[in-house]
Amino acid sequence: MTVVKNICCIGAGYVGGPTCAVLAYKCPDIKVTIVDLSEARIAAWNSSNLPIYEPGLDEVVFECRGKNLFFSTNVDAAIQEADLIFVSVNTPTKKSGMGAGMAADLAYIESATRRIAEVSTSSKIVVEKSTVPCRTAQSMRTILDANSTSEIHFDILSNPEFLAEGTAIKDLLNPDRVLIGALQTESGIEAQNALVDVYTHWVPKERVITTNLWSSELSKLAANAMLAQRISSINALSAICEATGADVDEVAFACGKDTRLGSKFLKASVGFGGSCFQKDILNLVYLSQQLNLPEVADYWQQVVIMNEYQKKRFVRNIISTLFNTITNKKIAVLGFAFKKDTGDTRESAAITLIKDFMQENARVAIYDPKVEPQQIYMDLSEPGVVDTQKEVEKKVQICQSAYEAADGADAVIIVTEWDEFRDDQLDYSKIYAGMHKPAFLFDGRLLINAQKLRQIGFKVSVIGKNELAGTA
Repeated sequence: MTVVKNICCIGAGYVGGPTCAVLAYKCPDIKVTIVDLSEARIAAWNSSNLPIYEPGLDEVVFECRGKNLFFSTNVDAAIQEADLIFVSVNTPTKKSGMGAGMAADLAYIESATRRIAEVSTSSKIVVEKSTVPCRTAQSMRTILDANSTSEIHFDILSNPEFLAEGTAIKDLLNPDRVLIGALQTESGIEAQNALVDVYTHWVPKERVITTNLWSSELSKLAANAMLAQRISSINALSAICEATGADVDEVAFACGKDTRLGSKFLKASVGFGGSCFQKDILNLVYLSQQLNLPEVADYWQQVVIMNEYQKKRFVRNIISTLFNTITNKKIAVLGFAFKKDTGDTRESAAITLIKDFMQENARVAIYDPKVEPQQIYMDLSEPGVVDTQKEVEKKVQICQSAYEAADGADAVIIVTEWDEFRDDQLDYSKIYAGMHKPAFLFDGRLLINAQKLRQIGFKVSVIGKNELAGTA
């Protein structure tokens, strides 16, 4: 039976870094090496200022680093030494060519697989950790088989991550489930059992699910698509709530009490973001199209359409409330990350909203407690346009506090649900005093007590709620 004593993870990003840090933390008998071609990223992992903000990550890394957890740019040496290799590289949506805008770009997956094939001097278990389209393992297998010999054999497993940013360490330490897919061959099942043994160092065996390879790959896309669908469903209902006087929180609470539905992901907002939901749904749309299932593709595409509609609807409401123009008005945006407890901005609703505000010639002041200014400028800049950051800097001010952002503002917009933006954490009386009057506040995250803030003097608009509800 194969026993894993040495793990290599290719890719030191949001998935590979935290996942393998927890593996090292929970498996002191296993050496874990996380490798990446980016010298700057590896240097950050080896410093006191980690490149990723995630609650609890610092403690895990600092406990293990230098003992059985290592970060390195020496990719080849780590591959050669490992019994098991996690491939945890980026799989962004393609920007050009066939499937542009929907299909996953698997260039990094192929590059990592070829590197494993080229430099390996012993048999390996290769594990897909990145989110990939169904049957990607077949392409990896073709590359690896072409380089197999009688002495070197490769087994491929699928082990998708089901992490939520902001709770990733908690999710890893106490997962709902760990999914491991393998080809149902003798060697495939042996490799699968070897990875099961790694996880059962701390995960109860009944939570480790073993499937065939293709079921595991598809399950990740399916899970994210279903979660995103729930968000889009409650956001669609939020528009009806605003029009009728129903309260979206009350509707969600009532629906969430149905045990067939449950309460999770029934929180209306300005729209979902993050690295997974939109990418994975579009991947599912493209897969459906390729399988000649146009109705299925249209069904999942509508989830993305609803998400974009929610953002645009929020912007339209802001502009119409501010007397149909925001030209030269100062808009304070609280939050830029796609959700709280992370510095990740990928597909953040804030990007769409702020670009729309800039198009309307507003002056935008942004405050986020964890997102670096350079990341904000980069996200708001248009790729390939000369001096685009200088143009952004003319319209955007990045602030050090919510009070600075709101000073002299015509409107405050809550875009990320950071706890510090709650009305029991932030002094909204101070914010109100420094704003132009009337002072407008738009809550895109159902974060504040609207009645309390109206008593201060704010004109408050909350997504999914109608301030006139119950008056007729």
